[in-house]
Amino acid sequence: MTHKQKWLLFAPAGLLVVGFGNCLIQWAAKMKDDEAPTAQWVGAGTLALGVFNAGLSLLGRGIMENALYEIREKGPSAVTVDSIAPAMFVE
Repeated sequence: MTHKQKWLLFAPAGLLVVGFGNCLIQWAAKMKDDEAPTAQWVGAGTLALGVFNAGLSLLGRGIMENALYEIREKGPSAVTVDSIAPAMFVE
């Protein structure tokens, strides 16, 4: 699998899983508001946070694969920090 294929797989999958994890977090919060047993909403919330964090990991992997793809296609000049440095020293 090429870096581009991995990027096009991981980035959208990460966004979908983050969205699903967010829905699960809201579902667990509603369980708490509805006064469900503590073990039930804590378990659901823990699972929801795990799904959310898995989505962030997938998204991060997609971003990493995109960077590797750009470096391979454009060479080291694809990674520039000249535009970032002045913004760090704005007063």
